[in-house]
Amino acid sequence: MRTALLLSLFLFLLSPGQSTGQKDSPVFRAEVLKKMDRAIASSIKRKRLPGGVLWLEHGGQVYKKSYGNRSTVPKSEAMTLDTIFDAASLTKVIATLPSVMKLIEEGKIGLEDKVIKYLPELTGDRNKSAITIRHLLTHTSGLLAGIRRGYQWQGYEHGIMLATSEASSDSGGKYYRYSDLNFILLGEIVGRVSKQRVDRFAATHVFEPLKMTDTTFLPAPGLQARIAPTTRMEDGTILRGLVHDPTSRAMGGVTGHAGLFTTAHDLARYAHMLLNGGELEGVRILQPESVKLMRTVQSPEFITARRALGFDIDSPYAGPRGNTFPLGSFGHTGWTGTSLWIDPFSKTFVIFLSNRNHPSGGNVVSLRHQLGTLAAKSITHNFVKVPGALKKLSDEERSEADRKLIPPRGNVLNGIDVLALNNFAELKGLKVGLITNQTGLSRDRKSTIDLLHGSDEVQLLSLFGPEHGIRGTFDGKVADGIDKKTGLPIHSLYAGVDRRKPKREHLDPLDALVFDMQDIGCRFFTYISTMGLAMEATEEAGLKFVVLDRVNPIGGVNVSGPLVVGESTFVAFHDLPLRHGMTVGEIAKLFQSERYPTLELTVVPLRNWKRSLRFDQSGLPWLKPSPNMPNLTAATLYPGLGLLEFTNLSVGRGTKLPFELVGAPYIRAAELAKCLTAAKLPGLQFIPVRFTPEASKFKDEECGGVRILLKDPTTCPSVELGLVLAQALRSLYPHDWNTQGLNTLLRHPITAGAIIEGLSRESVLREWRADLTRFAPRREKHLLYR
Repeated sequence: MRTALLLSLFLFLLSPGQSTGQKDSPVFRAEVLKKMDRAIASSIKRKRLPGGVLWLEHGGQVYKKSYGNRSTVPKSEAMTLDTIFDAASLTKVIATLPSVMKLIEEGKIGLEDKVIKYLPELTGDRNKSAITIRHLLTHTSGLLAGIRRGYQWQGYEHGIMLATSEASSDSGGKYYRYSDLNFILLGEIVGRVSKQRVDRFAATHVFEPLKMTDTTFLPAPGLQARIAPTTRMEDGTILRGLVHDPTSRAMGGVTGHAGLFTTAHDLARYAHMLLNGGELEGVRILQPESVKLMRTVQSPEFITARRALGFDIDSPYAGPRGNTFPLGSFGHTGWTGTSLWIDPFSKTFVIFLSNRNHPSGGNVVSLRHQLGTLAAKSITHNFVKVPGALKKLSDEERSEADRKLIPPRGNVLNGIDVLALNNFAELKGLKVGLITNQTGLSRDRKSTIDLLHGSDEVQLLSLFGPEHGIRGTFDGKVADGIDKKTGLPIHSLYAGVDRRKPKREHLDPLDALVFDMQDIGCRFFTYISTMGLAMEATEEAGLKFVVLDRVNPIGGVNVSGPLVVGESTFVAFHDLPLRHGMTVGEIAKLFQSERYPTLELTVVPLRNWKRSLRFDQSGLPWLKPSPNMPNLTAATLYPGLGLLEFTNLSVGRGTKLPFELVGAPYIRAAELAKCLTAAKLPGLQFIPVRFTPEASKFKDEECGGVRILLKDPTTCPSVELGLVLAQALRSLYPHDWNTQGLNTLLRHPITAGAIIEGLSRESVLREWRADLTRFAPRREKHLLYR
């Protein structure tokens, strides 16, 4: 009899849609609990999620309930309280965060330590060297949101190579951007410092002492039946027991940002530990000082998105706080539909776990917010503003904080900035035309078009658009038009082969032609060809030519590659090496000296730029110069990879990583990566990948190839990379790689012949060095900066 009663009670507790809380307890308002039930049921009915588990706790009382189904495909399974969920980004704060805090307590990691102390391979730009452990924990590192997608790769080591190589867009401690990279790196740091993988370290120091018996990475097959499945994959299979996050899955399922599986019961024990100052049932997991850092604002004062170490307090992702829990409560969410929110002031926490992306789609953002609001309303507590919990800055205070606390990133001024500071003196009283595009911006992001058009000192009469057009959005021919904002006529300089030089009738009304576009430091990037043809037309018309100088984004020191052999073309306008190491103003002076000696040329120079500075050190705003030049990494690799565009090789056009991916259907990825790695090119790493371009060459065809990682741009021999890649393709795929167009951009038959004949790299470099020796004095006398 006793056994039967216990069994009945057990089945009642686990039955779908049943609560094990004390509904009639004065701790919870029954009518509010019913609203929570209805909110979840309504979301399930609207197919926002298949089901979920709610756990609300306050004052030692618990309201817990399961709803709907944990599986709908391939068969229906009722949700149960003991369902195990893919925790997604809750991994960050349940596994990685306490592991890091434990190592900080042991003195093995310092909160203000530079990340490169533990991950010396975190390179690629100058910002990364300043990133600290605190920056990673507060999502203020400046790193991208994650490893960019659009290609397939496998392996934990490759994942760390990718994570440490992704570019940073800001300096550490300056801005907030939620980033998986932060916790991927933290998970790796835990492993390197402790000599234990993060899953094992967290299990030993957190999960096992807390008796979180169902919390694990890589769940065992015996748990499969209790695991809530997630996404239906392209092949029709349903992920169950395998982490949903694509990056974590590619890395083997154990990473610092995702991969954890857990239950509401286990999360409740973790929440209790935090509310108890790091201790539960006599077992201390963390020191109270550590817990305080995990629940109070630790991000810089001037950043409006407030984060503790790991946990969210007041950011765009803090929806589960709802409208009532006070600022100073904290929590986190997971992409699969999981969330935990803790209010330390009322000793309340609410857990909601779901697999909203089963079998696809779903959305619980508004539901989590609603549940947070109702959870706070369900208890009897006087929620008041916590003094000093969060300080909101006025605009004036924020500006002052920016001035005092944000480190300067560089004070370089482009020619347009200098021109404006000089009150347009170089153009005073002149009627001018302007050759420009979307990159014609001042340091404070005002367009050169608007600055000239709005000046009383100069009369802007017309605009001239280069390849890709005034706004940089076109591939192919560009038509004439009218600028909608100013009403000025736009004369295309890329409407056809015979329209690349300004027409005389378009120049007749002018006194001067002004050039302001961002080059990228490569001979066959056509903006300098446009400038050269414009200089020719301007000389013929007897006009002034004014260049508003711009930085060479890949630096002005490295000069490499062969000179041009043969007649001038639009992709080889003048006798320059492939990587010329000059600004457009310096090139204009060289063009004048060697081609247009009677041209009246004015170069409005840069200020505060040194030849060693790359674009990311200038403090200037980056705007992609052309549709397939999204970032500085692509620009750095372009002089080498772009060389091979006229062969049957994809250089990543039609993917999210142009000029960082190369491949073709005939390439065996691992084989090519091994060959390129063996070349030992400094500053570069190669990862075997597969990708399918959505446009351009090999559209909709799967390609094998490599992702090229730029580890050190100052030592990267980008032009030599193109040579090594060409030699590898010729050696590995002599019958597949078509070399017919090899010399189109190279314009050096000796190099093309050496590649085809299989001659040594050194023999080619020797030819290049001879060319560069001849070029050096020609270049030197036109340099404006040191």
